[in-house]
Amino acid sequence: MNDEETNKGDTGGKEGNIISKEPDKPISLYDKTEAIVTRQEAANKKAEEILDRQEKLHANQRLAGTGGGHVEAKLVSPEEKKKVQAQEFFKDTALGDAIKKTNE
Repeated sequence: MNDEETNKGDTGGKEGNIISKEPDKPISLYDKTEAIVTRQEAANKKAEEILDRQEKLHANQRLAGTGGGHVEAKLVSPEEKKKVQAQEFFKDTALGDAIKKTNE
């Protein structure tokens, strides 16, 4: 990458372009560093704005209850619910073993 490409960077040469009007005159290290710092500050500001938007979005999702995974409740018929409750109640008994065999 040559000096001209370095000076243009992501700004398309509009901001931070320090190419001298005299092509024979070399660009100083200070000018290059200043251009890099300017571009980095702009990038940091943009990243901070994006982070702020993401934090607001995350907060809104959490408040609305839409953030993260959503698990649908399993629909169970009343008969099936009674069978499961009976199986739990009579667990580790002879009657529980009989109930388990009928459900299989």
